[in-house]
Amino acid sequence: MLYALTEYLSQFYSGFTVFQYLTVRAILGVVTALAIALLIGPAMIRRLTVGNVGQQIRDDGPESHLTKAGTPTMGGALILVAVAAATLLWSDLTNRFVWLVLLTTLAFGAVGGWDDYLKLRYGNSKGLSARAKLLWQTLFALIAAGVIMYTAQGPVETTFYLPVFKDIQFSLGWLFIPLVWLVVVGSSNAVNLTDGLDGLAIMPAVLVAGALGVFAYAAGHAVFADYLGIPAVPGVGEVVIFTSALVGAGLGFLWFNTYPAQVFMGDVGALALGAALGMLAIITRQEIVLLIMGGIFVLETLSVMLQVASFKLTGRRIFRMAPLHHHFELKGWPEPRVIVRFWILTVVFVLIGLATLKVR
Repeated sequence: MLYALTEYLSQFYSGFTVFQYLTVRAILGVVTALAIALLIGPAMIRRLTVGNVGQQIRDDGPESHLTKAGTPTMGGALILVAVAAATLLWSDLTNRFVWLVLLTTLAFGAVGGWDDYLKLRYGNSKGLSARAKLLWQTLFALIAAGVIMYTAQGPVETTFYLPVFKDIQFSLGWLFIPLVWLVVVGSSNAVNLTDGLDGLAIMPAVLVAGALGVFAYAAGHAVFADYLGIPAVPGVGEVVIFTSALVGAGLGFLWFNTYPAQVFMGDVGALALGAALGMLAIITRQEIVLLIMGGIFVLETLSVMLQVASFKLTGRRIFRMAPLHHHFELKGWPEPRVIVRFWILTVVFVLIGLATLKVR
C-alpha cells in the first residue's frame, strides 16, 4: 500500500524513489513488523489472559513444564498480524509470489488456530485429530502447488536443483506437486514439533527466514543469480519484504516469548511459520538448502520418528523422551541451556546453507 503510494508520489518528488529499492523496503519491513509486535503484544497478552486462553500441558511431559500451565497461548496470532501488516504496507502487491507465500502462511495459521481453539474448548492438549490436521494442511499445500504450476513463467519454477552441483537439475513435471506437499507440510509440522520450550522455535525460524531472504534477493536479480550459480526466478526478489517482516515479527514475539515466557505461540504460529519457510524454499528453488539450514527442525522430527519406530519394533526407546529437546531436559539440562545451544546450532546450520551460495 505504502509502496504504491510512494511510487505515485515519486512523479512529483524524486526523493520518493528511494522506496523502490528492495533493500530499503526490507529494512522498513523489519522495523514495521517489530514495532507492531511490540506495540500490540502487551494488549494481546492481557486479552488472552483475561479470556483464560491458557496452555494445556501434556501429563506425560517433563515435570518442570507443569508450572507453565495456564500461560497464555495462541500468541502466534501476534506474529501473523505483524507479518501481514508489514508485508501489505511495503510490498509490491501486484507480485504473485508475495500473495502466494502470505496467503499460504495465513491458511496454515488458520488450521493451527482451529487446533488451538479445540484444545482450549475441551481443556486438553489434543485439539484437531492428526488426520484432520493433515487433511487441511494437504489441501492448502496442493492449492499452493497448483497455483505455482499454473502461473509459472518458465521451467525454472518447477525444476529441482541440487546446491553445490549447479549442473545437476531435474525437470519434475507433475512430480512438482508432491514435492511441494512434502516440503510445506513437512516444514510446518517440523516447526510445530520444535515449539516445546520458551523461544526454542521462533529464533531458528527467524534465522532461516532471514537467510532464505538472501536467496530470494539473489534469485530475483539475474546478474547475482548468474554469478552465484543459483536458479534465477524473475519477480521472486519481492518476497524479501515478507521475509524481513517475518524476521521483525519473530523478534517482536521473542520479546514476550523468551524464558520465562509470557505467551506461547501455539499451533497458530508454529504451523504458519513452518509453512512460510517451506513456501520460501519452494519459490526460491532451495529445498535442499532449507533442509540444511533448518537442521534443528530436521533433528527434532527425526527424533520423534526414530522414537516411535524403535518402540513399535523393539519395545525400547532411543531417547528419554521425544522430541529431542525433552531428552536433554530429562538429562538434567536447564531449559535456557537447551534453548541457547539449539540456537547456536541453528546459526551454524544457517551459515552452512549460506555457504552453498558460492560453493557451486
